[in-house]
Amino acid sequence: MEDFPQAPVPAFLFDLDGTLIDSVYQHVVAWRQALSGMGIDLSVWRIHRRIGMSGGLFVNALLRETGLKLTREEIDELQGTHAAAYEEQARSVRPLPGAVELLAELTSRGVPWAIATSGYARTARLALGMLGLPEDTPLVTRDLVRRAKPDPDLFLAGAALVRVDPRHAMVVGDSVWDLLAARRAGALGIGLLSGGYGREELERAGAFRVYDDPADMLDRLDELGVRQSD
Repeated sequence: MEDFPQAPVPAFLFDLDGTLIDSVYQHVVAWRQALSGMGIDLSVWRIHRRIGMSGGLFVNALLRETGLKLTREEIDELQGTHAAAYEEQARSVRPLPGAVELLAELTSRGVPWAIATSGYARTARLALGMLGLPEDTPLVTRDLVRRAKPDPDLFLAGAALVRVDPRHAMVVGDSVWDLLAARRAGALGIGLLSGGYGREELERAGAFRVYDDPADMLDRLDELGVRQSD
């Protein structure tokens, strides 16, 4: 009988905030504080809708809604203030249900995975300890790529870090920006409801499966081609 090439083991590229750690609303509050400090008053829901974008695009989108203009220096100051405000709340951030167990299960089955986040290393590395991950965990942050979500750079870099073709990877994220970036990277998108976006929004953005949170995804790994024998 003719031998056929074996299908590659699936690989996973995880967003961080709202996907592995329950930090979306801490980021929203931190952005609200930073914006208020510069005299910019925006409703919380408007801020939440942009979480997951790169910081620069996030600020530009919010400024477009207000009609205000900021200099490059002011935008940099705003991002720095947000990071400091988030760090003050970091102790209230927890892993999402099943996140630690999901990553451990993938590792035990030999499934490659990496974290790719629009956050800067300054805030992203705070999550490694709470997830019980070592410092050498495959992690791509905003500091390491030219553009962040919805551009595909983070996920392309994450795939390269674990040496997989992006077409053989699945991106796991909680926002439409994650899923748009996944499509542009040529990867399949998996949506999680744990960041506050609705199922239909995530599916319209390209998610081929949507789960409640990492625990729900862990229970259904077989739907994603991850088998006990992998």
